[in-house]
Amino acid sequence: MTLDVSGDSAALSFTEKLAQIPWSFVFLVTIVACVGFAMLYSAANGQIDPWASRQMLRFGVGLALMLFIGMIDIRVWMKMTYPLYGLVLVLLVGVDLFGSVGKGAQRWIDLGFVQLQPSEIMKVTLVMALARYFHGASLEDTGRIPYLIVPLLIVGAPVALVLAQPNLGTSLMLIMASGAMFFLSGVRWWKFALVIGAILIAIPLSWQFLLHDYQRDRVETFLDPDSDPLGTGYHITQSKIAFGSGGLTGKGFLQGTQSHLNFLPEKQTDFIFTMLAEEFGLVGSISFLVLYCLLLLFGFVIAGRCRHQYGRLLALGLTVNLFLYLFINVAMIMGLIPVVGVPLPLISYGGTATLAVMVGFGLLMSVHVHRDVRMSRRGLGDL
Repeated sequence: MTLDVSGDSAALSFTEKLAQIPWSFVFLVTIVACVGFAMLYSAANGQIDPWASRQMLRFGVGLALMLFIGMIDIRVWMKMTYPLYGLVLVLLVGVDLFGSVGKGAQRWIDLGFVQLQPSEIMKVTLVMALARYFHGASLEDTGRIPYLIVPLLIVGAPVALVLAQPNLGTSLMLIMASGAMFFLSGVRWWKFALVIGAILIAIPLSWQFLLHDYQRDRVETFLDPDSDPLGTGYHITQSKIAFGSGGLTGKGFLQGTQSHLNFLPEKQTDFIFTMLAEEFGLVGSISFLVLYCLLLLFGFVIAGRCRHQYGRLLALGLTVNLFLYLFINVAMIMGLIPVVGVPLPLISYGGTATLAVMVGFGLLMSVHVHRDVRMSRRGLGDL
């Protein structure tokens, strides 16, 4: 069947949905992922194992998942939003109770066949939950403080659980992405000013009672990176040396001295963009960032073309999430913000983060394919 006169695409056939898939977006995602495979190959000194081969497998699974999610009606995802959010929240509780510990943090839960990091999945389901809540909300609704209590609880619960792991970087990402969702939903600026003021007042107490010693060290190292270059400042010092040594065009693929002589730590995860800058220089770094900006542009265009509020908010929230990943990782490795352990999506080695990003891309495609569906205020339409 084809679109009816009202533009409702609820009855789109499989073939028609397939034709609506933005294949140029899929191609762009694949190109960015291939850059990641190449850098992981380089990080292993020219070996496909142990990182590049596993990342390729994960991306292949993620690509199939992305296309599957993109073909499913957006109203189905809307119906499943709160159950999915609740499930991931339960997994976060499970991590805090039974999670496995690695590198001083308790962030993973062992499912037998895979180590799952629920906080990465929460980045997607939290955006879905807020988009679901604010769908159909009027400016009058968002202007009433009691109306905002529920979404604040939706945000506060996972943030508290992730902070307990401890995982400050992901907690900050959840807060910033949620703040963007509140803003996009029409919440007035003066309410943000109140919240920011409260946060500023709470900083001294957080410093004293909330932050762990290593987190305080990271902030102090950020403020004075030369205070302990062989200790707490080692990561960022080596990152800056490698970043700057790449020059205009870089040292060449597999020729990065800082990374291949093991001066650069975590080169396969958080600091992989540093290795890219060392081997391909300023030209390569900017070219890569242009690819990422094209992904962001796709997200904003998809949001702009969507006719329903849920899809618009979902697409904007997921795109802002991707921007936060990129901004925080690049700013972190350049020493512009404290090191908080945020990976670079599709480039850094990591299973759950890669799959979570691909799920987010799948939801973006579902918004695009079903951009014309009609939704009631409750969001269920005539499905």
